[in-house]
Amino acid sequence: MSFSSTSLFRSLPSHLATSILLNSNSPKLQSPILMSLPQNRSSFHRQLNRSITKAPPNSSAFIRPNLTVRASSKTPSATADAKLIAISSAVTITFAVANRVLYKLALVPMKEYPFFLAQFTTFGYVVIYFSILFIRYRAGIVTNEMLGLPKSRFAAIGMLEALGVASGMASAAMLPGPAIPILNQTFLVWQLVFSAVLLGRRYSFNQIGGCLLVAVGVIIAVTSGSDTGQMLSGIKFMWPGLMIISAAFQAGASIIKEFIFLDAAKRLNAKSLDIFVVNSFGSGFQALFVLLLLPLLSNLKGIPFSELPSYLKSGAACFLKLGGCEGAPLLPLLYIVTNMAFNISVLNLLKVSSAIVASLTVTLSVPISIYILSLPLPYLPDGSSLSPFFLFGSLILMTGLILYNIAQPSKEDSKSD
Repeated sequence: MSFSSTSLFRSLPSHLATSILLNSNSPKLQSPILMSLPQNRSSFHRQLNRSITKAPPNSSAFIRPNLTVRASSKTPSATADAKLIAISSAVTITFAVANRVLYKLALVPMKEYPFFLAQFTTFGYVVIYFSILFIRYRAGIVTNEMLGLPKSRFAAIGMLEALGVASGMASAAMLPGPAIPILNQTFLVWQLVFSAVLLGRRYSFNQIGGCLLVAVGVIIAVTSGSDTGQMLSGIKFMWPGLMIISAAFQAGASIIKEFIFLDAAKRLNAKSLDIFVVNSFGSGFQALFVLLLLPLLSNLKGIPFSELPSYLKSGAACFLKLGGCEGAPLLPLLYIVTNMAFNISVLNLLKVSSAIVASLTVTLSVPISIYILSLPLPYLPDGSSLSPFFLFGSLILMTGLILYNIAQPSKEDSKSD
């Protein structure tokens, strides 16, 4: 707010000028001000009233003794939101990189039991998330209104994520390794489509072009100049198509999460929905659908369903280092804790920004993780060299992120009512 002090002092008699400083909060000015007040209080009020200028009818300002108070054209909330998104993005990138690196390290002792590790995290998170949700409910952070949100949306999230896992496993078993990260980049495209259709968002040319550049950059960085021209030769079209559908399932789940936050802001009278409500119920329904698909999932991983109990028992023994698995249980536990922190940070970033911004942020972690994994690490002493194509792809990825964020509208402007 701006105060027109010079015009104010000109408009009042000289013996009243110092009385305007009554608005000051400075204790050093209060004594002289009180001393300058006229002894005749009634004459003081008459003179002060005569000096007051009424504001025009259509004016948005309040004017007293030529003192103009105007609202600033700059919105502090927009700046605060931008800082919050930047901080949340930095935290998410950090956990995303740590999550990828620690997953690779966790597979050193658990190299024979990746399916056990995946199911352990899926079902273990349900217990942990609901325990945290209960604590936050008892503390008054989570309200009954939050818990009363429609559960059908959380069921849809769980079903889509479980179907994404199942279809991804089925297609990955039939596809060459380098093709998988390339096909997974359709995730961003699906998010753009679903966001426009379901949320009514509109994206500029910069944003669409930025997303495409990010996808191209990841493809170049991951393949690192390998001969990918004929990698899908001899592969039936249904398998890469199934991988693309898997990305669509995951993208749909992320857009529904964003819709839940948007809808909850209206239902809860602008109260912020606690992210553990989404995490808990989403994970719970995902575990339910994974349990229903467990026979299919185990067979896709080459484990007959009849042998699954003995496999899980052996995996638990390895996890607890009862079977001579060097690095357990420290490395798997570090991965589980980091993975949980990563999931929470991604959902928080989605809440304060959008699903697209969260995906782009996570995508940035891919080349960073590849670079770190190319270095000698504990339990992975053999490093690897990176080709110039990796740096070229990383540069394209960064260019896409910059392009996406040029003239990025605020969160409130980009969201539909």
